Amino acid sequence: MSVAVPSVLVVDDEVRSQEALRRTLDEEFIVFTAGSADEALQVMKAEFVQIILCDQRMPGTSGVEFLRQVRAQWPDTIRIILSGYTETEDIIAGINEAGIWQYLLKPWHPEQLLLTLKGAAGLWRLQQDNQRLSLELRESPAQIQARVAAKRSEAKARAGFERLTRAADSPLNALCHQAQKVAPHDLAILITGESGTGKELLARAIHYASNRAERAFVVENCGALPDQLLEAELFGHKRGAFTGAYEDRIGLFQQADGGTIFLDEIGETSPAFQVKLLRALQEGEIRPVGSPRSVSVNVRVIAATNRKLEDEMRAGRFREDLYYRLAGMTLHMPALRERTMDIVPIAAGLLDRVQAGSRRRVKGFSPEALACIGAYRWPGNVRELQNEIQRMLALGEGDWLGAELLSPRVLRAAAEDGQERELQLLAGLDGSLKERIEQLEARLIKEVLVRHRWNKTRTAEELGLSRVGLRQKLARYGMEKA
Repeated sequence: MSVAVPSVLVVDDEVRSQEALRRTLDEEFIVFTAGSADEALQVMKAEFVQIILCDQRMPGTSGVEFLRQVRAQWPDTIRIILSGYTETEDIIAGINEAGIWQYLLKPWHPEQLLLTLKGAAGLWRLQQDNQRLSLELRESPAQIQARVAAKRSEAKARAGFERLTRAADSPLNALCHQAQKVAPHDLAILITGESGTGKELLARAIHYASNRAERAFVVENCGALPDQLLEAELFGHKRGAFTGAYEDRIGLFQQADGGTIFLDEIGETSPAFQVKLLRALQEGEIRPVGSPRSVSVNVRVIAATNRKLEDEMRAGRFREDLYYRLAGMTLHMPALRERTMDIVPIAAGLLDRVQAGSRRRVKGFSPEALACIGAYRWPGNVRELQNEIQRMLALGEGDWLGAELLSPRVLRAAAEDGQERELQLLAGLDGSLKERIEQLEARLIKEVLVRHRWNKTRTAEELGLSRVGLRQKLARYGMEKA
């Protein structure tokens, strides 16, 4: 995978199909969704979309008709269509006119879908590289050298340790200090931690703080592909090595020669593949699939996993010799719930990043929204927090993102967390049962008020109270809001 995460727009009028596609693609792509052609056009105008995955059969405008419009306005976008067997002739008839790169038949297979979308992302990058190359051919050597130096400087600035947003008292400070010390040494590093904690950001920062910073940094998610495809992706392949290998291809190890390769989710690989990877690391050479000869490579390997590899070794699912080859140094990325002081700074940084790719601009979060964001445990870590902020930005209309824009699960969890702390406090008091229940009632009323933007009529309806009854409770609990 390239340094930048590719974006895909899924267009399907069936919500379940949208969600299934999102779940399959979410680990590898930035995923936007739309339920109709009109909604998809609005997304295209507001977001940066590289690939479109569109269902053919939709009410109103068909997939081919929609992609025809896309081609006219966004010709660089890679267009893929999903269809049933009965619609094949209609799609073939519109392929040239709509500029459809490929079509997939339903029911689709997750691995095939991911492989196709990764190919589409590669094609998009190739188109951009060709455009840049045509411009570079008109430049003088001095201009080219200055531009390359500027790009390297920009990449380092984007990927340094300061990109790991954290508070002054964050546990990440000690982790980053340790990573900076080992970065210049050509040492294999294993990064552990839950999904979505930022392991790739840490790996990228290590690369740009190392002596290999001037060379490539490439990424592969080892859990996304079966053994044969993963081997071909990493080591390359010769033409005719397997079905679909229509030409020679250089693998990621060769692309990273002199630089760094980041192997994410290394714990998902099979023992059979682990043997081949171990040989490549021990010998410093790889053999492309279908090739009789090996190729020498000089690559620093940084691996990451969300599994406990010690347990995997004891269970016989991960080779002990490979583990010690990868874990020259082990760094652990703590989960977001283990560094709650970082949540608000990370949310602010993510909001800036999300706004940069959108036309919508806001001033920030309301105090209530920040309180709820800080109280939630974020089991999906930074990735879940980013998705939540994207949702808030899409739904919001004013200058500030309020708590009412948060998902119900975040609001409920924030309220429950507050209630849990309150229960612990109340358990040590001598007050009556009535007094303790009233405090919990006040917490519940406030949560519903926030969700309804302090609309008392809607709050009263949800709680089964009259408007007068709600007013009385607000006055009793001192919760009237100006």
